[in-house]
Amino acid sequence: MNDKSRLSSESASRLWKLIRFLLTTSALFAVWLLFSFTWNIYSIIAGLAGSILISWLTYGVFIAEHEVSRSLFFLSPFRLAIFLFYIIYAMYASSLKMLPAVFSGKISPKIVHFKTRLRSDLARMILSNSITFTPGTITLDLNDDHLTVHWMFCNTHHSKVAGDAVKGRMETMLNRVWR
Repeated sequence: MNDKSRLSSESASRLWKLIRFLLTTSALFAVWLLFSFTWNIYSIIAGLAGSILISWLTYGVFIAEHEVSRSLFFLSPFRLAIFLFYIIYAMYASSLKMLPAVFSGKISPKIVHFKTRLRSDLARMILSNSITFTPGTITLDLNDDHLTVHWMFCNTHHSKVAGDAVKGRMETMLNRVWR
């Protein structure tokens, strides 16, 4: 690697560190403003100072270096809104399926293992939480691209079929959010 490409790589790395730091500071300051809900100058300065200090210490944890890419920051807000509406729909539909099953006892609980095609850690985390939000499923473990889920209506022993049934359309919709 020659000196010019190494300098270019180092400057790109510093730029991404700065962007991660600024995003972390902005998110922490927004949370400060939301929860303190005071608009006097001392509170704003204290919140900004605290946000900067915490960001300086934790920006590497808040946004991991391997997650840094433009697609992480520039997601599709319209598709994210559609996904949120879909999750609300899935929660109600799952509840309506779960209610009679609880009273009739027609359940077949099993633990299923499957993989996800999502590349982003954030998208995988949102998928696992979305699976847990829908009644009848609980995500027990998320390890890289492998999920372990307790599923109340298991009707197969094939992991790909079980994964497709548990994930439903959520994985496809999340994949479109970060494109």
